[in-house]
Amino acid sequence: MKSIIITGGAGFIGSHVVRLFVNKYPEYRIINVDKLTYAGNLANLKDIEDKPNYRFVKADICDFDTMYALMQEEQVTGIIHLAAESHVDRSIKDPFTFARTNVMGTLSLLQAAKLYWEAQPEKYEGKRFYHISTDEVYGALEMTHPEGITPPFSTQASSEHHEAYGEDFFVETTKYNPHSPYSASKASSDHFVRAFHDTYGMPTIVTNCSNNYGPYQFPEKLIPLFINNIRHRKPLPVYGKGENVRDWLYVEDHARAIDLIFHQGTIAETYNIGGFNEWKNIDIIKVVINTVDRLLGRAEGEDMDLITYVTDRAGHDMRYAIDSRKLQAELGWEPSLQFEEGIEKTVRWYLDHQEWMDNITSGEYEKYYDDMYGKR
Repeated sequence: MKSIIITGGAGFIGSHVVRLFVNKYPEYRIINVDKLTYAGNLANLKDIEDKPNYRFVKADICDFDTMYALMQEEQVTGIIHLAAESHVDRSIKDPFTFARTNVMGTLSLLQAAKLYWEAQPEKYEGKRFYHISTDEVYGALEMTHPEGITPPFSTQASSEHHEAYGEDFFVETTKYNPHSPYSASKASSDHFVRAFHDTYGMPTIVTNCSNNYGPYQFPEKLIPLFINNIRHRKPLPVYGKGENVRDWLYVEDHARAIDLIFHQGTIAETYNIGGFNEWKNIDIIKVVINTVDRLLGRAEGEDMDLITYVTDRAGHDMRYAIDSRKLQAELGWEPSLQFEEGIEKTVRWYLDHQEWMDNITSGEYEKYYDDMYGKR
């Protein structure tokens, strides 16, 4: 039996990965390790909490002794490491927390796995440490695009763009150039993971993904924040002019990629995971407004006047775009949804789960929002 620790499994991406593994692999034992900080929510996993192959452990990944004891207790054969502080605005206000969790937490897990696995007769055979990172470690890309191909891209247009303008995308060998405390902490953790392979022979894999969206995302992130604010007709704070470009990936497509890479990816390799789906922030906001208005029975575009431009974020990267062709070529993965399909599913989910949203926004997050954007 494989015994797999998934860190951060009560969070947004982590809960989707936990659910996928618990349901798809009943022969596996899945241990969800989460500290349950503000973004961790066990309500994300109510549908699988009683499954016989699932266990939740409330713990801090920075606690080396606990991590090492858990590896021994559960005879862990694999780690999928998603636990991280991930919001750039929070990292600007509190970089120490990001360094502790993202760097020291990763190092704690690596060392615990190293000591446990090296003590086994088979050592690293059949083991795997899979570290999930971000495209933000690469820095920013130029805003230039080929004539006639401008965001939002279709998959076909993106493919043509890749062929002619490959350097306009992040590839697995792109030089690291982080610009925020968040991306700097993730870059450091990536380096530690690769160093443990190079120094000790630990079987590691790193993936760098683009912006995720979908159900169960904590509402400090753009899409759920704006869905909720549109519902309540509250301001929609847009940094600068809203011209920053991001590549968006539906979270369930990311979970499928993680599953595939964990089982079939090549040890010591890096894989980029993206949606071939670039959008300017202001354009994605307009799509969200139109979708929410339509699903609430309002006139389409009725809430465009909620858009409120605010001072741009410090060190705000203009454009991220992922080249996922290596993952496609080697493992056959590609995103299953175009953005319009994914955003429809996403908006419907949040509108159908208003109690989930209200339980979150009634607490700490409300205070954080007021501090960040001013009283509503």
